[in-house]
Amino acid sequence: MIIPLMLTVFSLGYLVIAFEHPLKIDKAATALLIGGICWALFAFSGNTINLEYELQHHIIHIAEILFFLLGAMTIVEMVDVNGGFNIVTEKIKTTNKLKLIWIISMIAFFFSAVLDNLATSIVMASLLNKMMKNKEDIWLFGGLVILAANAGGAWSPIGDVTTIMLYAKSYVSEKIIIDIFIPSLVCAIVPLIYLSFKVRGEVEVNQTNISSKKLINTPLERNIIFYVGVFALLFVPVFKIITGLAPFMGMLLSLGVLWVISEWLHRNKTPEKKSKVSVVYALKKVDTPTIFFFLGILLAVSSLQSAGQLDILAKYLETTFNGTSLNGIFIINIIIGFLSSIVDNVPLVAGAMQMYADGLTDPSYGSGFYEKDGVFWQFLAYCAGTGGSVLIIGSAAGVAIMGILKIDFIWYLKNISLLAILGYLAGSATYIFLQ
Repeated sequence: MIIPLMLTVFSLGYLVIAFEHPLKIDKAATALLIGGICWALFAFSGNTINLEYELQHHIIHIAEILFFLLGAMTIVEMVDVNGGFNIVTEKIKTTNKLKLIWIISMIAFFFSAVLDNLATSIVMASLLNKMMKNKEDIWLFGGLVILAANAGGAWSPIGDVTTIMLYAKSYVSEKIIIDIFIPSLVCAIVPLIYLSFKVRGEVEVNQTNISSKKLINTPLERNIIFYVGVFALLFVPVFKIITGLAPFMGMLLSLGVLWVISEWLHRNKTPEKKSKVSVVYALKKVDTPTIFFFLGILLAVSSLQSAGQLDILAKYLETTFNGTSLNGIFIINIIIGFLSSIVDNVPLVAGAMQMYADGLTDPSYGSGFYEKDGVFWQFLAYCAGTGGSVLIIGSAAGVAIMGILKIDFIWYLKNISLLAILGYLAGSATYIFLQ
């Protein structure tokens, strides 16, 4: 009785989040509510597991994401309050909407492979706010950044949380770059080709300047903060590769370096001027509700994972579609991709890793499809990474941009979801064809 009730609470909470604007209830409040209620219900489910240990296990993973998000958002806000993004916006001269769609999408696609889709989305969302004035334009480009960032993150071992998981546990190797790049590129380009026949006109450029900040910062100071901020973000995956530590450690280290440099740069300014370009000021601008939204959603999904519902789902897919056959593998992963737009892709991938771990050491299991760099794992990385784009809260990139740009769930469903499905299925078909 308790488990169906948990599923009901999760589903109803999901609907309230979807209709956030008509109901005028902030999505962060709803997410925290369903996260707390689902865990409270699970506590009364009669389970025999150690609840405190189980919750701590999930909190570690959730905290890593939240600290990473907080660090990245602070770095981006620090660059913003110092006028650093003007360096980029001044170089993009065109106002043609179609040209900008291709430029912004390709930047997000390749940048997310080097950083990851979450950090890339935060940076690009801030850029869009600086570049454009019209809300519809900002939302359209924000939606396309989600598609491109998730597609770009899927072909890189460090581009998405799920690919990092698979790469860290040696389910896939650097070979994923070669095998998944073309399907991911197709996934990103197909929506752009479709829009090329639909989009016309010019983007209304945001002419609002930060003249007051120009009086505070010299051009040299602005350049130093911008380039240190960019390299700080680029350092995060390098730190992960060198040390093996979680990405949030690299992000916090990068923030510390930028913080020290900014303090030194502004050391001779008056307290009033320094307060407008400091990290403390940037922290006040960080979108805290988005962080709480992440926390609530991840808590809710983790409760379902601990209750065994995601494992039941994975086993159902395996038995229904014959997970040891090639066609079954393709079908299962495509469904996992769509499911990752509803629930977090991390527990779905974690469940699959547990179910098919034997395939890594037993080449005869599943005809070798589950060995290292096997078809199942590569296609899982693609599907779990890009399928979340179908709904705006189906990926970390989507949640971040939804919070920063205040994109409406229903608007995204009407205007972006079809593009996401077209790209996702086109990329899936490309991978299947190449195999």
